[in-house]
Amino acid sequence: MAAKKILMIVGDFVEDYEAMVPFQILTMVGHTVHTVCPNKKAGETVKTAIHDFIGDQTYVELTGHRFHINKTFEEVIPEQYDALVLPGGRAPEYLRLNHKVIEIVQYFGESNKPIAAICHGPQILATAGLLKDKNVISYPAVGPECIIAGAKFGKVAPGSDNALTDGNLVTAPAWPAHPEWMKQFLKVLGSKIEA
Repeated sequence: MAAKKILMIVGDFVEDYEAMVPFQILTMVGHTVHTVCPNKKAGETVKTAIHDFIGDQTYVELTGHRFHINKTFEEVIPEQYDALVLPGGRAPEYLRLNHKVIEIVQYFGESNKPIAAICHGPQILATAGLLKDKNVISYPAVGPECIIAGAKFGKVAPGSDNALTDGNLVTAPAWPAHPEWMKQFLKVLGSKIEA
């Protein structure tokens, strides 16, 4: 397996697990993951949020950890990366308003490079115009945006633990899907894990 260079775009109140766990998994198997956030430099952090269900009609947002940025956003050259990861949480709703974020994401889509997006991450893909005719899954509340953007929206499993691959795009509804989402993404990346 050739190690890949992967870009992960995050922001304040990114979902804690959806940033930390993929970063750890991808790093563990030998890939380099650069974490970036608009207006943040290497060495700074973003606040994360833990989304959980405790009996209300929607998820609650609890304080998470600090997630470290290891690359300055303004220094990102998309052509130097092999793949892109877009975690969920609240961050995608405002990250998609950043013109440079959208340009970067469009580059990955137009270059047919692997993209992994989870939960609210597909909001960025919708804004970038990359969901037309794609089989996609996301957090259910983001489903209408995916459909309006032209996606064929997949079925979310009862435990939100499923993922969906369409070409080089791997999507999932929420952090319970990490095992399946990362397994499918590693396959798209060409990673092999020896037992």
